[in-house]
Formats: sequence, C-alpha cells, structure tokens
Amino acid sequence: MSFLTPEQLAAAHKANLEALFGLTNKAFEGVEKLVELNLQAVKASLAESASTAQKAFAVKDAQELLALQANLVQPAAEKALAYGRHLYEIASSTQAEVTKVAEAQLAEGSHNVQALFDNLAKNAPAGSESAVALAKSALSAANSAFDSVQKATKQAVEIAETNFAAATNVASKAAAQASRATSAKK
Repeated sequence: MSFLTPEQLAAAHKANLEALFGLTNKAFEGVEKLVELNLQAVKASLAESASTAQKAFAVKDAQELLALQANLVQPAAEKALAYGRHLYEIASSTQAEVTKVAEAQLAEGSHNVQALFDNLAKNAPAGSESAVALAKSALSAANSAFDSVQKATKQAVEIAETNFAAATNVASKAAAQASRATSAKK
C-alpha cells in the first residue's frame, strides 16, 4: 500500500525547493540592504571626517577647538541612532519576510501530515482504531505545542521591538541633553 505517488513526491520536492530559493532570495535582499547602508555610512563618515579635519586646521585657539568638539557631539549621536534604526529595520523586515515564508511552509507541512494521518486512518486494518486515535492525539498535541511556541516567540519579538524603541528614545534624549549642556557652557 503506497501513501504517496511519485507525482506527489515530485510536487513536494518542487515546493520545498521553491521555498528554499525564496528564503535565500529574501536573505540576500537583506544582505544587499545592509551593504548599501554600510556603504552610505562610510561615504558620509569620510566626507564628514574631511570637513571636520579642515575645520580643525582652521582653529586658532583652544576655545574654538572646544566649540568645534561640542558641535560634533549631537550630530554624531543622532547619526549613530539613525544607523541603528536603519539596521534594525533591515533586520526586522528580513526576519518578518523569512518568518512569513517559513510559517506558510510549516502550515502546508502540517496539512500534509494531517492528510497522511487521515489516509492512514482510512486504510488502517481493523482493530487498530486505538493506535490511530493515539497517533492523531499526538499530532494534535504537537501542533498545539508548536502554536504555543510560535505565539511566545512573536510576543518576545514584540517586546524586543518595544524595548529597542524605548532605548532609542532614551539615547536620543540623552544626546540632545548633552548637546544642550555643552552649548550652555559656551
């Protein structure tokens, strides 16, 4: 008695390959975005370094040098925060896309396993009803456990996102306050 036909196996392999290539493409898109972000950051940093060096060479006394340094603090902190936000957005969007594809694959796999169990139950020999019921119960428990873990993971990601946003807000306020304090000392 055969449960899967060669056509079903070929279709399953094709779907798995398509999912793998889809995940690989999503991962490469994320890497491309990260490389682009880093190139932009390096270009901006080089241009700013050249400008700052020129300004530093034009300084005539220690007071001007202190003022130049004070004027660099807040923009540098803001740029670091912006870079962190962009980095987080890239990682978050890539993770969300990968999760979406993985969840679809897992749902399809779960459906296929359930269909296999149903097929087994229909073709099971007489007297094996209790074994089939036990197997279905185990499958149901595994699906429930997976759903629970998936929900807990989503909640953990949401908490991490909230904490990241709060930390970014605090760091931004601290940088602005430090800049105001430095400007007030002038």
